[in-house]
Amino acid sequence: MRTEARLFTGVAVFFAITAAGYGWFSEEPAGTAVLAIASLMAALVAFFLHVQYRRRGRRAQDRGDAEVVESAGPLEFLPPHSPWPITTAMGSVIAALGVVYGLWLFLLGLGVLAHGVFGMVFQYAGRSDRAGQGSNSPLRAGGSSSTRSR
Repeated sequence: MRTEARLFTGVAVFFAITAAGYGWFSEEPAGTAVLAIASLMAALVAFFLHVQYRRRGRRAQDRGDAEVVESAGPLEFLPPHSPWPITTAMGSVIAALGVVYGLWLFLLGLGVLAHGVFGMVFQYAGRSDRAGQGSNSPLRAGGSSSTRSR
Protein backbone atom coordinates (compact mmCIF):
# COMPACT_ATOMS: atom_id res chain seq x y z
CA MET A 1 0.00 0.00 0.00
CA ARG A 2 3.02 2.20 -0.07
CA THR A 3 2.49 3.09 -3.72
CA GLU A 4 -1.14 3.98 -3.12
CA ALA A 5 -0.19 6.12 -0.11
CA ARG A 6 2.35 8.02 -2.20
CA LEU A 7 -0.19 8.49 -4.99
CA PHE A 8 -2.79 9.99 -2.65
CA THR A 9 -0.12 12.13 -0.97
CA GLY A 10 0.68 13.57 -4.38
CA VAL A 11 -3.02 14.24 -5.00
CA ALA A 12 -3.30 15.97 -1.62
CA VAL A 13 -0.26 18.15 -2.32
CA PHE A 14 -1.61 19.03 -5.78
CA PHE A 15 -4.95 20.12 -4.36
CA ALA A 16 -3.25 22.09 -1.55
CA ILE A 17 -1.06 23.99 -4.02
CA THR A 18 -4.03 24.54 -6.32
CA ALA A 19 -6.15 25.80 -3.40
CA ALA A 20 -3.42 28.21 -2.32
CA GLY A 21 -2.96 29.56 -5.84
CA TYR A 22 -6.69 29.77 -6.48
CA GLY A 23 -7.29 31.53 -3.18
CA TRP A 24 -4.47 34.00 -3.81
CA PHE A 25 -5.45 34.98 -7.34
CA SER A 26 -9.24 34.68 -7.30
CA GLU A 27 -10.05 35.82 -3.76
CA GLU A 28 -13.17 33.67 -4.02
CA PRO A 29 -13.80 31.67 -0.81
CA ALA A 30 -16.11 28.92 -2.11
CA GLY A 31 -13.71 27.48 -4.68
CA THR A 32 -10.81 27.76 -2.26
CA ALA A 33 -12.78 25.89 0.40
CA VAL A 34 -13.70 23.12 -2.05
CA LEU A 35 -10.08 22.67 -3.12
CA ALA A 36 -8.89 22.71 0.49
CA ILE A 37 -11.44 20.06 1.45
CA ALA A 38 -10.40 17.94 -1.54
CA SER A 39 -6.82 18.19 -0.32
CA LEU A 40 -7.83 17.15 3.19
CA MET A 41 -9.84 14.18 1.91
CA ALA A 42 -6.91 12.96 -0.20
CA ALA A 43 -4.60 13.44 2.78
CA LEU A 44 -6.96 11.36 4.94
CA VAL A 45 -6.88 8.48 2.44
CA ALA A 46 -3.08 8.77 2.16
CA PHE A 47 -2.76 8.67 5.96
CA PHE A 48 -4.99 5.59 6.18
CA LEU A 49 -3.02 3.76 3.50
CA HIS A 50 0.28 4.68 5.14
CA VAL A 51 -0.92 3.37 8.52
CA GLN A 52 -2.09 0.14 6.88
CA TYR A 53 1.28 -0.26 5.18
CA ARG A 54 3.13 0.22 8.46
CA ARG A 55 0.78 -2.16 10.29
CA ARG A 56 0.70 -4.98 7.73
CA GLY A 57 3.97 -4.58 5.85
CA ARG A 58 4.52 -5.23 2.18
CA ARG A 59 1.89 -7.12 0.25
CA ALA A 60 2.61 -9.69 -2.40
CA GLN A 61 1.52 -7.14 -5.01
CA ASP A 62 4.26 -4.78 -3.81
CA ARG A 63 7.09 -7.25 -4.42
CA GLY A 64 8.57 -7.94 -7.83
CA ASP A 65 9.52 -11.54 -6.99
CA ALA A 66 6.10 -12.58 -5.65
CA GLU A 67 4.09 -15.45 -7.10
CA VAL A 68 0.40 -15.17 -7.97
CA VAL A 69 -0.54 -17.82 -5.42
CA GLU A 70 0.79 -15.63 -2.58
CA SER A 71 -2.07 -13.18 -3.04
CA ALA A 72 -4.77 -15.86 -3.33
CA GLY A 73 -7.34 -16.59 -0.66
CA PRO A 74 -9.56 -14.44 1.51
CA LEU A 75 -8.05 -11.04 2.18
CA GLU A 76 -10.57 -9.19 4.29
CA PHE A 77 -13.92 -9.66 5.95
CA LEU A 78 -16.81 -8.08 4.07
CA PRO A 79 -20.23 -8.09 5.75
CA PRO A 80 -22.93 -9.98 3.85
CA HIS A 81 -25.70 -7.49 4.63
CA SER A 82 -26.12 -4.43 6.79
CA PRO A 83 -28.94 -1.97 7.49
CA TRP A 84 -26.52 0.82 8.42
CA PRO A 85 -25.71 2.23 4.95
CA ILE A 86 -29.42 2.82 4.37
CA THR A 87 -29.74 4.45 7.80
CA THR A 88 -26.75 6.68 7.07
CA ALA A 89 -28.14 7.68 3.68
CA MET A 90 -31.53 8.43 5.23
CA GLY A 91 -29.87 10.61 7.88
CA SER A 92 -27.97 12.50 5.18
CA VAL A 93 -31.15 13.17 3.24
CA ILE A 94 -33.02 14.33 6.35
CA ALA A 95 -30.11 16.62 7.33
CA ALA A 96 -30.00 18.06 3.80
CA LEU A 97 -33.75 18.70 3.91
CA GLY A 98 -33.23 20.30 7.31
CA VAL A 99 -30.99 22.91 5.72
CA VAL A 100 -34.00 23.96 3.66
CA TYR A 101 -36.88 23.50 6.11
CA GLY A 102 -35.45 24.28 9.51
CA LEU A 103 -32.99 23.62 12.27
CA TRP A 104 -35.19 21.03 13.99
CA LEU A 105 -35.17 18.78 10.91
CA PHE A 106 -31.43 19.28 10.44
CA LEU A 107 -30.74 18.21 14.03
CA LEU A 108 -33.03 15.21 13.63
CA GLY A 109 -31.11 14.27 10.46
CA LEU A 110 -27.80 14.61 12.28
CA GLY A 111 -29.07 12.24 14.95
CA VAL A 112 -30.12 9.63 12.40
CA LEU A 113 -26.83 10.12 10.53
CA ALA A 114 -24.78 9.67 13.71
CA HIS A 115 -26.78 6.56 14.59
CA GLY A 116 -26.07 5.07 11.16
CA VAL A 117 -22.36 5.90 11.26
CA PHE A 118 -21.92 4.45 14.75
CA GLY A 119 -23.87 1.38 13.68
CA MET A 120 -21.54 0.84 10.72
CA VAL A 121 -18.42 1.38 12.79
CA PHE A 122 -19.38 -0.90 15.66
CA GLN A 123 -21.44 -3.53 13.83
CA TYR A 124 -18.67 -6.12 13.90
CA ALA A 125 -16.59 -4.67 16.75
CA GLY A 126 -17.00 -7.80 18.88
CA ARG A 127 -16.13 -10.17 16.03
CA SER A 128 -13.55 -12.72 17.18
CA ASP A 129 -12.16 -13.35 13.67
CA ARG A 130 -9.21 -10.94 13.57
CA ALA A 131 -7.04 -12.78 11.03
CA GLY A 132 -8.93 -11.43 8.03
CA GLN A 133 -10.43 -14.80 7.15
CA GLY A 134 -14.16 -14.79 6.70
CA SER A 135 -16.51 -17.49 7.92
CA ASN A 136 -16.46 -19.09 4.47
CA SER A 137 -12.71 -19.73 4.64
CA PRO A 138 -11.60 -23.35 4.12
CA LEU A 139 -9.26 -23.00 7.10
CA ARG A 140 -12.23 -22.20 9.33
CA ALA A 141 -14.18 -25.19 8.07
CA GLY A 142 -11.44 -27.56 9.17
CA GLY A 143 -9.58 -27.89 5.88
CA SER A 144 -5.90 -27.21 5.41
CA SER A 145 -4.39 -24.58 3.14
CA SER A 146 -3.10 -27.26 0.77
CA THR A 147 -6.60 -28.71 0.20
CA ARG A 148 -8.24 -25.49 -0.93
CA SER A 149 -10.15 -25.78 -4.16
CA ARG A 150 -9.82 -22.80 -6.46
